Amino acid sequence: MNYIYKGTVCSDLETIKNFIDKTVTNLDSLISDRDLIFDIKVILNELIVNGALHGNECVSSKCVSLTLKMSQDKLTIEVQDEGDGIQYDPGEYNPSDLKSWGRGLVLVNGLSDEFYVDRNRVVSVKNIV
Repeated sequence: MNYIYKGTVCSDLETIKNFIDKTVTNLDSLISDRDLIFDIKVILNELIVNGALHGNECVSSKCVSLTLKMSQDKLTIEVQDEGDGIQYDPGEYNPSDLKSWGRGLVLVNGLSDEFYVDRNRVVSVKNIV
């Protein structure tokens, strides 16, 4: 089964919550594994909210785009914001520093089977078999 979804959401946290809930509801009909759905929802929350807060700096006229591509064995989640992007090195995050930033991408990296950051575009791949 192949599934492709493309959508955008403006950088408003309440709108983002509804957008993610609707996206997860659509995936519920395609994926029966509850633990996998939970991981996907965490990934979507972290990436889309990060894009709105850090990439778009909560400017409501700027949007975050989401592309989901599902094949028989994997789901690719691509999120892109309108910001300048970042250089991401997962080894730079030290949990003992107690910083309030950086944990989200470390969490997504841990939940993903593959994870890439290319400036303002982030790709997470989850195996679904």
